[in-house]
Amino acid sequence: MTDLARARDILADLVAFPTVSADSNLALIAYAGDILSGLGAQLSMARDDSGAKANLFATLGGEGDGGIVLSGHTDVVPVVDQDWTSDPFTLAERDGRLYGRGTCDMKGFIACCLAMAPRFAAVPLARPLHFAFTYDEEVGCLGARHLVADLQRAGIRPAAAIVGEPTAMRIIEAHKGCHEYTVAFHGRAGHGSEPDRGVNAVEYAVRYATRLMELAEELKGRAPVDSPFRPPWTTLQIGRMAGGTAHNVIASHCSVDWEMRPVQPADAAHVKAAIGAYVDEVLRPAMQGTAPEADIVTHVVGEVAGLAPASESEARRIVAELTGRQEAEAVSFGTEAGLFQAIGMSAVICGPGSIEQAHKPDEYVAPDQLEACLAMLDGLADRLT
Repeated sequence: MTDLARARDILADLVAFPTVSADSNLALIAYAGDILSGLGAQLSMARDDSGAKANLFATLGGEGDGGIVLSGHTDVVPVVDQDWTSDPFTLAERDGRLYGRGTCDMKGFIACCLAMAPRFAAVPLARPLHFAFTYDEEVGCLGARHLVADLQRAGIRPAAAIVGEPTAMRIIEAHKGCHEYTVAFHGRAGHGSEPDRGVNAVEYAVRYATRLMELAEELKGRAPVDSPFRPPWTTLQIGRMAGGTAHNVIASHCSVDWEMRPVQPADAAHVKAAIGAYVDEVLRPAMQGTAPEADIVTHVVGEVAGLAPASESEARRIVAELTGRQEAEAVSFGTEAGLFQAIGMSAVICGPGSIEQAHKPDEYVAPDQLEACLAMLDGLADRLT
């Protein structure tokens, strides 16, 4: 069986696990663990607090510092309300493409890693090779944050990470951070004919959202002169607002979901300080002047660090040598790479498929992209021997 055929078969198995972020990924983790343990890898599985999700960290080549991490997240985005041509959880091949949820984001990379694992196991590795498969990347990189904390506690110090997000096998050395928040507004219900006796949570949420949009405009003027991103400034957007029950009822509850993608930490600090002051000095006092029990509570969904370009990066150098690509780029979407960088590792993003197909109906990866990824991993096996 060719490497591509093996990767395709494994990808079919991976797609069949419906690992939407809201659901468990344990069956997929067990599947990957069986493959790697059968090759002699040392396994570590860490579950989240619910027990329904887990990270898998597996090592070939023995213990020691300076290893290489191949990293991929196992969760996928939902398919609800998407118009798919075929079953999203059954791999379908047509028009020279492999369709299914997660094929490019990012089970294609995981399939390539597992398909090449026998190759890595068959050679005398000069340094450890680690496989890091995580949960809940799509909802705040929760699994990766758990993973890097576990690595630090265990004293495991890999040198470099290759994160296989879909880049069409281009080398990505920088991306923005991603901060996500849900803000809950608790007011006082009442009859719509007497709005002065209640506290309308929706109205205060609208005022909060308006201030966010003012800050979004301010951020455009804070873009670094040499910013490699598009757009070059920190972005802020509101993804969802929900509240109220009827036309004639003063809304007692409302929530606002919003995100910020910082190009520099100072921007994030500026936004958080400004919106925090607006809540503490303006909105909350106004609400509690009528209803002392009223409140505004901010829930941090995730604050994921960006990936900063480094003048010297072993991960970038390795992938450049393996792929023959010398140019490294920056992107605006976030990944787990910044978390690896934050604990002292060099990190780079390079994987099969295009981000243009991610999260959409009829998501796909092309076989030649899998072949290119397999070739990169084959070269890595040579390099580590």
